[in-house]
Amino acid sequence: MRLRLDLAYDGTAFRGWARQPGLRTVQGTLEAAIARILGGEPQLVVAGRTDAGVHAAGQVAHLDLTEAQQARLAKGRSAAPEALAARITGVLGPYPDVAVHRTAVAPAGFDARFSAVWRRYEYRIADLETSYDPLERGRTTTVKARLDVEAMDAAARSLIGLHDFAAYCKWREGATTIRTLLEFGWRRDEHGILVANVKADAFCHSMVRALVGACAAVGEGRLEIAQAAAIRDAGVRTSGTKVLAARGLTLTEVGYPADDLLAQRAEQTRAHRSLEAE
Repeated sequence: MRLRLDLAYDGTAFRGWARQPGLRTVQGTLEAAIARILGGEPQLVVAGRTDAGVHAAGQVAHLDLTEAQQARLAKGRSAAPEALAARITGVLGPYPDVAVHRTAVAPAGFDARFSAVWRRYEYRIADLETSYDPLERGRTTTVKARLDVEAMDAAARSLIGLHDFAAYCKWREGATTIRTLLEFGWRRDEHGILVANVKADAFCHSMVRALVGACAAVGEGRLEIAQAAAIRDAGVRTSGTKVLAARGLTLTEVGYPADDLLAQRAEQTRAHRSLEAE
C-alpha cells in the first residue's frame, strides 16, 4: 500500500528535509513518529527536498507500507489510512513544527517526486518601507533598503521560460541546470511585504534564493532590470546572484497531472533524470 501525505513545516529548527545522522531533519522527525505507530523503518519520498531553514505549506510525500505495517495500521483504534495523519500529530505533540494535514491511499502510479509536474514557492522580504513584525521574523527576510517592486517584477518576468539557469544554481556534478520557469513575479501584500511567486517544472539547488537575490539587487538599484536575464544567459555566477536567506522561502504547492497520467509522468521524469545523471 502506498500512501500520499500532505504536510507543512516551519523549517527554522530543522537542518533541511533529508535525514542526516545526528541532525534534526523533517524526514527524520516524521519517520521516527511513523515508526512509533506502525513499526519497521518507514522511508518517505518527498516532492522537493528543502534546505535548512526553508519552510513548507504544501509539501507532498509518499510512504510505502509493508504488510506488517498495514496490519498494525488495521489494528489501531483509527484503522483507516486517512486517520494516520491525526495519529502522527498525536505522537508529535500539541505544538509541533511539522504537521501532516492529510493521509490517503495514493492513486495507482503516484510518485511524490517523479509524478510532479511543477513546484511553487513563495519568498517574502521586508524592506525599509515595511514595519518590522516580530511575529513574521521566522518566514520573512529583511533587506535594509527601499526596494522598487515594479522593477523587481519586471526583472522577474524577464527570466520566465525554458533556459539554462546555471548562473542561478549551486553547481552539482552531473546535474542539469536547464529548467522551465513557468511563473515569476513580485507584489506587495496588504502589510507592505514584498512577496515573490516562483513556479517551475523543477528547481536546481539554491535556484529560488538566487533568483530572488538578483531581483532584490534590481530593487535596490544595484542591477539594471536587463542584467537579470543577461546574467542568466552568461551562465556564470556573479555577485549579482547573491543567495538570500532561507527563512524567507516557503514551498507552497506541488502540482500533479490527472490520476491516469501519474505513472506516465513518473516514467518520463525518471528517464529524463537518468539521462542527466542527477
